[in-house]
Amino acid sequence: MTEHNFEMHLKSTLPPKDNPISLAYLSQCDGSNENFPIYVAIKGTVFDVTSNRASYGPGGGYHIFAGKDASRGLGKSSLKEEDAVADYSNLNESELETLEKWFDFFSKKYNIVGKVQD
Repeated sequence: MTEHNFEMHLKSTLPPKDNPISLAYLSQCDGSNENFPIYVAIKGTVFDVTSNRASYGPGGGYHIFAGKDASRGLGKSSLKEEDAVADYSNLNESELETLEKWFDFFSKKYNIVGKVQD
């Protein structure tokens, strides 16, 4: 992944929610079942990215993050399966800044639907 300047085409319109979302449910929201939304979590906050199925659905460039907390992968700008995990405790300062930029981007573009519950 390379650094991008993101332009907002659609922006978040609903107030953020803090509904608890289990890891089991989150994993079902990976775009493989049309009856479920597509969710991506960052730092435990769950975003509804269903409106961007082309990117986060099966075959999309960011599908690796769908149905997961993708914090580490986003911070590392990595599309590797092993990096698509929630634990970002070992990111360096630059990677933490990148993660924060992704969080801000998602917050402006996608609706927050809840928080990951262990």
